[in-house]
Amino acid sequence: MNKRLKYIIFLILLIIWILLVYLVKTNKIVNFDNYIYNYLSGISNNNLTSFFRFITYFANYQIIVLLCILLLILIKNKWIGISISINSIFSTIINKILKSIFARPRPDVLKLIKQGGYSFPSGHAMASMSFYGFLIYIIYKSSLNKNIKIILIITLTTLILLIGLSRVYLGVHYASDIITGYITSILCMFIYVEIIQILKINSC
Repeated sequence: MNKRLKYIIFLILLIIWILLVYLVKTNKIVNFDNYIYNYLSGISNNNLTSFFRFITYFANYQIIVLLCILLLILIKNKWIGISISINSIFSTIINKILKSIFARPRPDVLKLIKQGGYSFPSGHAMASMSFYGFLIYIIYKSSLNKNIKIILIITLTTLILLIGLSRVYLGVHYASDIITGYITSILCMFIYVEIIQILKINSC
């Protein structure tokens, strides 16, 4: 991807992010959020609830920390584990700051799991995108077999989307929290990757 295209994508995502923040702050996205939640709650059943309770754990900080440690131990190229870990920490800090700024209460619906704190943007959405999304980026840039790349990227993308759905289904987030969380992490990754590339150039 050339630099001009990257900057265009970044700008488009930033505009969408600003629009979402405006809609959330002015309560103009309530109908959309309610529609998504009502649809997911309408298909609710015990099996689906158990599935989403399981899926949501893949973005819990304990799991992300464990996976970062495993990457540092198991992967020969330590820089991969280090870079993913730093990006996850960066994303977590940004999420905490944004949640304290916007202080959006969580949905006042039937919660299927216990969850404290504020709602916007979703910490699980940001955590999943910052970890699994950055892993997708590394896989895409790697020299792995093309078919293996495709399988891994599709699997990780599906996991990210399911984690987002799980948060709305379980009643602890609005859909707008999830979408904004994803976009926030992607914007952070753009900046993070740019910083890494600058550091690499300067170290040569």
